[in-house]
Amino acid sequence: MLVQLSIRDIVLIERLDLEFDTGLSVLTGETGAGKSILLDSLSLALGGRGDGSLVRHGADKGQVTAAFDVSADHPVRKMIRDNGLDDDGDVVFRRIQNGDGRTRVFINDQPASVALMREAGRLLVEIHGQHDDRALVDAEAHRTLLDAFGGLDGAAGELGGLYAAWREAERALKKQREKVETAAREADYLRASVEELEKLSPQDGEEEELASRRATMMKAEKTAADINEANEILNGQASPMPVISSLMRRLERKAEEAPELMGDLVAALDRALNALADAQTRAEETLRAADFDHRELELTEERLFALRAAARKFNVQVDGLAELAAAMVADLADLDAGEERLRQFEDRVKETEAAFYHAARALSERRHNTAQALEAAVMAELPALKLERAAFIVQVTTDPERAGAAGIDQVEFHVRTNPGTRAGPMMKVASGGELSRFLLALKVALADRGSAPTLVFDEIDTGVGGAVADAIGKRLKRLSETVQVLSVTHAPQVAARAKRHFLIAKGPGADQASDIVSTRVETMDEAARREEIARMLAGASVTEEARAAAARLLSGEG
Repeated sequence: MLVQLSIRDIVLIERLDLEFDTGLSVLTGETGAGKSILLDSLSLALGGRGDGSLVRHGADKGQVTAAFDVSADHPVRKMIRDNGLDDDGDVVFRRIQNGDGRTRVFINDQPASVALMREAGRLLVEIHGQHDDRALVDAEAHRTLLDAFGGLDGAAGELGGLYAAWREAERALKKQREKVETAAREADYLRASVEELEKLSPQDGEEEELASRRATMMKAEKTAADINEANEILNGQASPMPVISSLMRRLERKAEEAPELMGDLVAALDRALNALADAQTRAEETLRAADFDHRELELTEERLFALRAAARKFNVQVDGLAELAAAMVADLADLDAGEERLRQFEDRVKETEAAFYHAARALSERRHNTAQALEAAVMAELPALKLERAAFIVQVTTDPERAGAAGIDQVEFHVRTNPGTRAGPMMKVASGGELSRFLLALKVALADRGSAPTLVFDEIDTGVGGAVADAIGKRLKRLSETVQVLSVTHAPQVAARAKRHFLIAKGPGADQASDIVSTRVETMDEAARREEIARMLAGASVTEEARAAAARLLSGEG
């Protein structure tokens, strides 16, 4: 509830600090005293439209601070936390309005946005007046109020979850369908590519092996002529081996006659024959090693070039071709399996849609029943409010084609002010006074369900008196047993039922010598209340009869 309102330099208010309590509080005062300024200030602190003209003449800026005692589990605390602000202790809204039109917002002394203040303010305070089109007259809120009256909030929340699951299933189906369609468009390319790669059958490390083999064969091809010539000289008809061998045998026979002369020469020739024999062997081995099939070189090059061409085509390394082939095979398998998975996604959509509509129809039936109960509850309040010939209608329109997170129902509160006339939306059919009384009846029927913890009624008793004003006072009093109620009133019957009574008046400002007037508010004791209610009854000249009547009202006898 609202526990404190502090105002500085707003219009006619220089400095004002008000403390509020539970129950019904009323604000009274003569016309022009500044009651509307007080409500405008509260609205400013709740995120209402700011304007430099609100700043008191002679001041650079104005400021309004509203403090709320809020339970730990109230939704406004989660909203504040979700926006990165602390929510310890009371929830305090502070709005600074500069004369140049700029405005600054603080929530719990932390900078915030006007939008957040406005959204949070709606959870804390509802302001209702004859020309208020923001609260209960908002058709978007009617379904929420109906659910609150019937205790359907839990079912509505579960339905919202089912709707979200259905929409998520539809999004997943759309994504899978797009995936399958994309894969289908690529299927021919994939199949051709897989066939090409499977035919090529690339192996890891194959490029390096082929390149090495090709390099060896190309080197051998370049040296083959020289190796053949060396082998021909050493092992062919021109080989010196037979000549040297014959010469050595002749010299060996001569050496027997002159060993000291021929021995070294024979030994040298023997070593030469052994070296030539070794060279012959090496030449033969080298020739065999260098021997290759030119067809093999051609095949090796064809294979190597085919692998590299495929790598360029698919924009991968040669060693990545095998992995690419496996991935493409998997993609084809996914394509085949995707059709089956697509059917599974379609089944999921059907299941979630059916679950949503089953719950939506059940909730719709409960809403129709609740609508009748709410109509009866509001209608029971109307006769005492001088609306005995009027009718309150909860119009529930069910349209499965307009399904949403809240279900398949559109809810709107209609009224008919006189028999035989056509019912229509409250804002279009009811006059200002009638609208206020319809709203009061509705709030009484709803009690603390679907309501902000603080309700403000701005002169909803205008244009009525006597028994009707008394009926309004009784209902405000009853309503204040479940929520905090603040009422700006001209009706003494309403003022007499308040727990706390504030008097709003104009007087000289802090500077007594100045001609500037200032709005002041004082909390009245019983004697002052009796005098104020007597003034409200009698007008400018308060009589003893008026004071006696005021005393009777305060005692509950009036």
